[in-house]
Amino acid sequence: MQALLINKDDTGYTAQLGQIEAAQLPEGDVLIKVDYSTLNYKDSLAITGASPVVRSFPMVPGIDLAGTVEHSDHTDFKAGDKVVLNGFGVGEGHWGGLAQIARVKGDWLVPLPNAFTPKQAMAIGTAGYTAMLCVMALEQHGVTPDKGEILVTGAAGGVGSVAVSLLAKLGYTVVASSGRAEETDYLLSLGATQVLNRSELSEKSRPLAKERWAGAIDVAGSHTLANICASMKYGGTVAACGLAQGYDLPATVMPFILRGVTLAGIDSVYRPKADRIAAWNRLAQDLDVSHLEQIMTEITLAQALETAQQQIDGLTRGRFVVKVNP
Repeated sequence: MQALLINKDDTGYTAQLGQIEAAQLPEGDVLIKVDYSTLNYKDSLAITGASPVVRSFPMVPGIDLAGTVEHSDHTDFKAGDKVVLNGFGVGEGHWGGLAQIARVKGDWLVPLPNAFTPKQAMAIGTAGYTAMLCVMALEQHGVTPDKGEILVTGAAGGVGSVAVSLLAKLGYTVVASSGRAEETDYLLSLGATQVLNRSELSEKSRPLAKERWAGAIDVAGSHTLANICASMKYGGTVAACGLAQGYDLPATVMPFILRGVTLAGIDSVYRPKADRIAAWNRLAQDLDVSHLEQIMTEITLAQALETAQQQIDGLTRGRFVVKVNP
């Protein structure tokens, strides 16, 4: 069967399309025929070697997969079930979804909601599931549409695209931030009311700025996140889920102690199963499925190799769905 394989040895670091045997698959109690996977930013880091994402070699990348159970020793699943997997170190420490067959732990799986095909589920993927967790965090902290504008950074990326679509459908006023002016029409079509250049947020911040945002979903970190915190309205919440600009946070405590701002950290990799099911059920209810065609681009396993570098270079839009099996 075909798979992307990452190796590291005395000759260097390589990622290439190759053949694997079922006997090579890692341990797990569920065997899955993978219909679709995705190319996430983390997958591109792994494929290009731009960051030490992979923890053991050889490794099949792919932190997402959607497919059909072929064999199961897990009580929750049986042959023929449609399932989705996001995270749990798959594609980093356990062979992932960029292969035609995967063997994983059943505890990592979520039933595929009836509202989605496997392809649509991967158009959402970890990015969209993370976006839903962010929206739910804003809701849990009392950020309602009447409170004011919601900022979404990295809006043309996977998390940002789904977040803009979700928030707009839920009635929020969404301001999108992007470094690519050519994506303005795309972001407006998803429901953004305004598009800011990311340079307005990416420089060194002041301890406090004029209050503007009732809530925010941030994928950037660093100075961008510091600027967002400084310009939050009283009682506002920022859902932080990424570090595209950097993992530092050059901020002060002033927004938190003078304006009661909440900084909500969003982990999607090891989120409890109940939260995962809740997020996927909300996606089935609240996501405008018609936007998925705009958000996603379908590629093959072989194309994932060349697309990975483009994604690292910030030249891509939305979500990449990888058709693994013909």
